[in-house]
Amino acid sequence: MQSVISIGTTTFAGGQTGTYKSIDDAENFQLSNSGNDSNGPTRGFAFDSLYIYTCTSQGVFRSADNGDSWAAKSNGISNLLSHGIIKTDSLLVHVGPGGVSLSSDQGENWVSAGLVGTDVRCVTHIQDTLFVGTNGQGLYKSTDWGLNWIAINNGSTSSNFRAIESKGNILFAGGQNGTGVFRSTNFGNSWELLSNGISSISFRGFAHNNDIIIAGSTGAGVFYSTNDGDSWIEINDALTDLTIFDLSLSNNYIVAATHNQGVFRYNLSNINLSLADNQTVPYSIELHQNYPNPFNPTTTIKYDISEQIQVKISIYDMMGHEVKFITNEFQSPGVHSVIWDARNNEGKPVSAGLYLYQVSAGNFQKFKKMVLLK
Repeated sequence: MQSVISIGTTTFAGGQTGTYKSIDDAENFQLSNSGNDSNGPTRGFAFDSLYIYTCTSQGVFRSADNGDSWAAKSNGISNLLSHGIIKTDSLLVHVGPGGVSLSSDQGENWVSAGLVGTDVRCVTHIQDTLFVGTNGQGLYKSTDWGLNWIAINNGSTSSNFRAIESKGNILFAGGQNGTGVFRSTNFGNSWELLSNGISSISFRGFAHNNDIIIAGSTGAGVFYSTNDGDSWIEINDALTDLTIFDLSLSNNYIVAATHNQGVFRYNLSNINLSLADNQTVPYSIELHQNYPNPFNPTTTIKYDISEQIQVKISIYDMMGHEVKFITNEFQSPGVHSVIWDARNNEGKPVSAGLYLYQVSAGNFQKFKKMVLLK
């Protein structure tokens, strides 16, 4: 198995013999490949409100009936051998040995988006910035939907990347054997190799939710982190194949696609038990000073949560107008952080000056000041 995606309790897994579907949290699967290519790897999935998409060795396929039937949708893709597909707010993005392709009409037509002839192995995005990993040329990003690409390998010691994931504004990239997982907190401008519990081996799959990031390795199994990669815990109980090609998170499980033993799942309630045993819970809710401060153009806002609670974070100008809404969601106890890139709710850069950031959680509400320099 080479790919997996969970949409609620429905899970799709793709492998050498095509696409399989489960409607019971990956407990049971059946072949779901009508109209699809059944020979060769199925290497990625994406979805929107109308369709499910998969990329295979024979290009992109689309389903309008939750995987019961598929139709080929590769018009404009020069090399049908596919390595990955994602859905952004407005576009589909496909990557493979022929570079990057985009579709603005839900896969009906595709146009080249650069890196032609580059073996692109993985793709993710943060807002309107695309990030890709390649086989042999490291990492790239584009801020103009593929019109221009720039190499972003500062701090990276790997030239091969098979997996890349964005968790909020934090990037994780899986390097080659002897390296491991790299992290960037400044939109790929620099990278750090992570350690503290995670193996120095190649990684091919990531998954995340608001609380955890999960990494799948080739030969060392699955690792997870509850502090955005500062430390990791191995979870390989009953996992008989430690080479992981992809991961997903359903409502209740971590789902792993393995090299030669099929699909495994791990109950997320075990992660919650591990959190209680391994994570130091803050005594109170607290908002820390952003860093760096002053900043240009990104800064990190760090805060502590002592209980599971709804957390809202917003940025305001000195007139009290909301400039940027960051988040409003339930979060687990622990130390959390978010990155602000000095853009407003419309995605436009804001002016230099003094701003306020606020964290609200239950009865807790606190502002702090920060300075943007240009």
